Amino acid sequence: MRRLPPLTAIEAFVQVARLGSIKAAAQELALSPPALSRRVQALERFIGKPLFERRHQAVVLNGDGERLLAQIAPALDSLSDAVEMMTSGTEVLRLRLGILPLFASQRLFPHLGELRARHPELHLDIDTTSHSLSRLGEGLDVAITLAREIDPALYARKLDRNRVYVIGSRRLLERDDPVVRPQQLAGLTALIHRDMPDTFSAWKQATGLAGIEPLAVDHFDSGALMLEAAAQGLGVAFMLESHFEDANDPRLVRLFDLDVESPYSYWFVCRPRALTQRPVKLFHDWLMDAVAEKGA
Repeated sequence: MRRLPPLTAIEAFVQVARLGSIKAAAQELALSPPALSRRVQALERFIGKPLFERRHQAVVLNGDGERLLAQIAPALDSLSDAVEMMTSGTEVLRLRLGILPLFASQRLFPHLGELRARHPELHLDIDTTSHSLSRLGEGLDVAITLAREIDPALYARKLDRNRVYVIGSRRLLERDDPVVRPQQLAGLTALIHRDMPDTFSAWKQATGLAGIEPLAVDHFDSGALMLEAAAQGLGVAFMLESHFEDANDPRLVRLFDLDVESPYSYWFVCRPRALTQRPVKLFHDWLMDAVAEKGA
């Protein structure tokens, strides 16, 4: 059998690769930064080539490091799960799920009790950081993402069909000059999510109002904060029908009863081979029953 590098060196490498920081990885593994650096260097000596580009405030995987991470990270995660299962005395299946916070709070978490009742052995590690699709197979098993389309090399199932809503404060309808005409957007700030940059342009195009420009455009990376900003009267949010309906916030109203199909949908995404893994298969099948809209 070919000699392998120390498992501690592999673990150190994976943590640094995922966190992009020696200091953060050292804290995660309860080591000093110098001790963790020595473990990474030991792996690099074993392989015979560097795996990172060292920068002033961070470390970044080079090409060799990316290839190594893609091969060993899933195996290390499986090993960790196996050890957890043996030491806990019960079968534990763990799924690493990348998900957008608003979808998680509005549409996933209200149903998680059903998932736990059906599969008590299945546990979720939730990750709400960005770029989840690029991390599939390298720290994430599954992602639920918002996109126009998905790379055909990945397995993807659309979870909904949605419409673009213009969402604003109820006070906009109660003031002396209520906002009831799209032309009044010229005096309002448009709130746009960075992951859905085309919602406003798609709405304008579909409604034949391409010439309308808002007073300003403010960008957000949080759907929950967009809804709160709209409720506080800071602007009108161009979001999805499901965002409005699931928020169920009496401070918010839908402006302009115009039917506009959204260019974006929520998707369940994983690598095709991941569907052979039991945690992924269990979660996928449950999600399609509990959360996905029929006909999506």
